[in-house]
Amino acid sequence: MIIVTRLNGTPFGVNPDLIQRVETAPDTILTLVDGSKYVITETLQDVIRLVTEHKATVLAHARDMPSTVSEPEDTAPHLVVHEGGNGDDPPPPVPLRPRSP
Repeated sequence: MIIVTRLNGTPFGVNPDLIQRVETAPDTILTLVDGSKYVITETLQDVIRLVTEHKATVLAHARDMPSTVSEPEDTAPHLVVHEGGNGDDPPPPVPLRPRSP
């Protein structure tokens, strides 16, 4: 959340991901994606700075978080291929040849 101030001096928080547009005419107007409009005392440059700082803070926290993703266990079935030669396996098939006259 970023904190901005209404014209009457009341601060309030806004989710910067929901800001669609910031206008100055001459007051600064925040328009959210749902169409809500708020007139605030901060300038356009102030809002840009607040949003940029907020996003940088979120990225920094995400970078510093320990990884909670564990490596998946190998659950795929494994094929066991016997090469033969230990005496227990049958001999390989012998190709048949036609008889000679």
